[in-house]
Amino acid sequence: MSNEVAVISAVRTPFGKFGGTLKEFSLPELGGMVVSEVIRRAQINPKDVQEVATGVNLPGSDRSIARQVMLDAGIPDDRVAYTIDRACCSSMAAISMVSRSIRLGEVNVGVAGGTENMSKVPYFLTGHRWGNSLGDVVLKDQLVIACPMTGKPRAVQAGEEAVEYQISREEQDAWALRSHQNYLQALESGKFKEEIMSVEVPQKKKAPISFSADESVRPDTTLEKLAKLNTIYGSPTVTPGNAPGLSTGASAMVLMSVADAEDRGIKPLGRLVSWAMASGHPDRIASIPAESARLALEKLGMTIDDMDRIEVNEAFAAVPLVSTLV
Repeated sequence: MSNEVAVISAVRTPFGKFGGTLKEFSLPELGGMVVSEVIRRAQINPKDVQEVATGVNLPGSDRSIARQVMLDAGIPDDRVAYTIDRACCSSMAAISMVSRSIRLGEVNVGVAGGTENMSKVPYFLTGHRWGNSLGDVVLKDQLVIACPMTGKPRAVQAGEEAVEYQISREEQDAWALRSHQNYLQALESGKFKEEIMSVEVPQKKKAPISFSADESVRPDTTLEKLAKLNTIYGSPTVTPGNAPGLSTGASAMVLMSVADAEDRGIKPLGRLVSWAMASGHPDRIASIPAESARLALEKLGMTIDDMDRIEVNEAFAAVPLVSTLV
């Protein structure tokens, strides 16, 4: 059994801001368009795809999202599709699951990715199915994102772990600014052109517009402006400026067995050679990425010192700062 999986193509939509250009798209619509495009870029037939995995963190009231994505993309209805909820790791877990199927020889070609629309996350009326005789009716907002095990807001968890490792608010603001500046430099040099697809957005009484650029970027961000922001939800260090946005978008990649890619004469974009999932106490939101990196490297007999480049999901600036420290 080969330990490697070939990445054939990858694409994402532009990321829309909260209440922005993509706010009206459903999760299956967003996911279906990227899956259709990633198949086109791979120059394969939708009939070649044997498995689809779609990561979703906040599905709202929708169901069987991966199944809908698969059908929207023109993949035959007798293929397997499943939706994965592993919080912020959902789309990464989707890649791991499809890769596992390929390594086990169960499929040769699969598609993995994620879809999210924070702007369409509904309010919930919990406990009111049988009516409310007296008293106030309370709406539950899923976007006040808290740990379901401890009840702590994620921003509090990240901030407390940052304090534990003596990482200051100022360091987190500086990281957020650096990340933003790196993004702007990459954008200016055309680094995102190949990975972003355009999305046709319907308009009322007007022709559709072509949406092709990430929407949340703030070119005028400065340390001084970040320093003026208040912390959120009682977090000791996390503010709207060093936290992730409530974005909308989707991504997908075509994965294939190395042997199948060679038989088709396809040169992969890259190969997945090792991966690992890790878990810990629910409060350890900022340090667990480091543990998963260690596990993945151990499988190859490598250490972090062997790496030339490291990418960590910036779900709060605290996360890469803590993970690279521990």
